[in-house]
Amino acid sequence: MLIRSRAPLRLGLAGGGTDVSPYCDEFGGAILNATIDYYAYAALEPLNTGMVEFESADLHESASYPAEPVLENDGCLDLFKAVYNHVVLNFNGGKPLSLRMSTRVDVPAGSGLGSSSTLVVAMLAAYVEWLNVPLGDYELAHTAWVIERVEAGLQGGKQDQYAAAFGGFNFMEFGQNGRVLVNPLRVKDWVVSELEASLLLYFTGNSRTSAEIIKEQSRNVVDKNELALEAMHSIKEEAFHMKECLLRGDFPLLHEVLRSSWESKKRMASRISNDHIERIYACALNAGAYCAKISGAGGGGFMMFLTDPIHIDKVSTALSASHDGGLAYRCHFTGAGVKAWRVP
Repeated sequence: MLIRSRAPLRLGLAGGGTDVSPYCDEFGGAILNATIDYYAYAALEPLNTGMVEFESADLHESASYPAEPVLENDGCLDLFKAVYNHVVLNFNGGKPLSLRMSTRVDVPAGSGLGSSSTLVVAMLAAYVEWLNVPLGDYELAHTAWVIERVEAGLQGGKQDQYAAAFGGFNFMEFGQNGRVLVNPLRVKDWVVSELEASLLLYFTGNSRTSAEIIKEQSRNVVDKNELALEAMHSIKEEAFHMKECLLRGDFPLLHEVLRSSWESKKRMASRISNDHIERIYACALNAGAYCAKISGAGGGGFMMFLTDPIHIDKVSTALSASHDGGLAYRCHFTGAGVKAWRVP
């Protein structure tokens, strides 16, 4: 028997960063995101060898260990171990499991599309299917957040896990005591089609680790940095504006919100933007793009641009001609969250 799962990556359209503690705990956060047709995949094969085998196909890493109740971190695929350890302790009565877990993600690591969190959701969904654990979307997302942020100690927010679990266009609110409310949006078909036709994703050629940026962002909240806090308040407010834009199909205002959001985001932490990103931004706008923003914490990874669909190739060509190592992507929005299935 083989169990497979896949979870969709997400685009953050507005509010990014306000789901990170301590901001969301003190002021409440608001995010608008949408899942796209790039995925994190997991394949779980039960074994009777007494071993646990891990493989990340896209990272070209693999490791194997004797099946124990707790697998100790050794710097190799430690996130896989965190998921395994949580599942064994909480869903299997502390009894070790023998299995092979293999994964792949459609985009480079450090993309800013929530790939690591989405991968945790995909792996967890495979275990849940195998062990018949009755977890709903909220429980699955929260468990994935606990594994990554609390038990593995990786810095970040909460939106990625919930986007991967629920799928679709969602307006998310984050409050005190870990409260999360996911509001699915009924965006008209023509609005989704226009957004897809106008959207260009561009990998900047630089993957990044978001931890240091997020640490600075959190420190700015603790230190009551007025400039950073004002920027975060603005970004949260722009999530509400973005929701209205999508539900009404107001694209001129949507472009304005994205432009404003990008300017606000750069004030949240010093390394969100850099000269390389600013050159890419200017190049795209000079070629006819309406607006742009970085995806995820910033510093590298993917940027998203909106432009006239007729001239999207012009923007793509200009970016390719001006910046070595970058890569343009097209995508479609998806309505489904994580799925797991059995292969006999």
